[in-house]
Amino acid sequence: MEQHLASPTSPRVDNPQLCDREGTNSADSGIGELEDLPVPHRIRISNITCDSFKISWDMETRGRDRITHYFIDLNKKENKKENKFKHKDVPTKLVAKAVPLPMTVRGHWFLSPRTEYTVAVQTAAKQPDGHYAVSQWSEIIEFCTADYSTVHLNQLLEKAEAIAGRMLPFSVFYRNQHKEYFHQASPSYRSRDAQCNRMLPSVKDDSGSHGSPISGKLEGIFFSCNTEFNTGNPPQDSPYGPYRFQVQAEILFNQNTNVYFGDFYCMYTAYHYVILVLAPRGSRGDAFCKGRLPALDRSDNRFLTCAEEEDGSLSFCHAQDVILEVIYTEPLDLSLGTLAQISGHQLMSLSTINAKKDPSCKICNISVGR
Repeated sequence: MEQHLASPTSPRVDNPQLCDREGTNSADSGIGELEDLPVPHRIRISNITCDSFKISWDMETRGRDRITHYFIDLNKKENKKENKFKHKDVPTKLVAKAVPLPMTVRGHWFLSPRTEYTVAVQTAAKQPDGHYAVSQWSEIIEFCTADYSTVHLNQLLEKAEAIAGRMLPFSVFYRNQHKEYFHQASPSYRSRDAQCNRMLPSVKDDSGSHGSPISGKLEGIFFSCNTEFNTGNPPQDSPYGPYRFQVQAEILFNQNTNVYFGDFYCMYTAYHYVILVLAPRGSRGDAFCKGRLPALDRSDNRFLTCAEEEDGSLSFCHAQDVILEVIYTEPLDLSLGTLAQISGHQLMSLSTINAKKDPSCKICNISVGR
């Protein structure tokens, strides 16, 4: 797989190579002795996306005409909280022909979304024998890649639409939790406001795609709406707790609600999950989603629809072949629904709390960092 380093003012650089960051006398890497070449300084990173960035720097004019290549040392920033026995990511060392700056570095195979990196640069002059004379390394700077853009999310959306299946009718949204969540104030359930008898939005966890712009940022309340094919009712099993709050669908989803696509992922299983956001028009959640997430047609999409019938009533349908996770962005009064204990089991294996996406799945991954 080739690596791309390109300049916005020049053709894409072909066939960049990997170089050895350790030492400068390696015969295997073709790196020669340190030469009096300009040392890059004041490194600047700009135009950061989830899988690319632009890099530029300053350097002295003396010796600049001898420069034929740039060596770029790119590494994921060490996470001290990670297991020290975990296999470390292989550093990426790039060799690019000297092109006008700023230069674009792009590559989803070595850049991941929402990831902190360190970068250093040195200049090089290719010798007649094929080896390189190099400058000293620049200072090391840090930067963080961005979330998925709407372009990437639309690619995920298209993949999710391809497997969504036919639409089934439903009438309620439901949320499962343990009894304590609904009946008492507890530090363990900070999204619960017992005094006001309301469920409050909380920040979405890190489950799903690593580049999803809603993880760790969007506040909401998770609901489900999938039904059993044979009964048309919500399933009696849940991974989240034996007590279920149900609310009529029109309370959360109506003509005043905007619906957004948030994510598409799986967890090393055959099940695929689609995250949708329901945000009342003009709400804080709606303002967050606009420009960040693809908006869906309320009455005509492949996942979750709300249509007005001839008599003025609303009818609702959900996709059969994906598990929908619906985030409602506003507080919700418990008096608007009903609470009851379900008769089924708590299937913990289906829980998606902080679940990591399978990066090898060809159905729900796109060609950017996972």
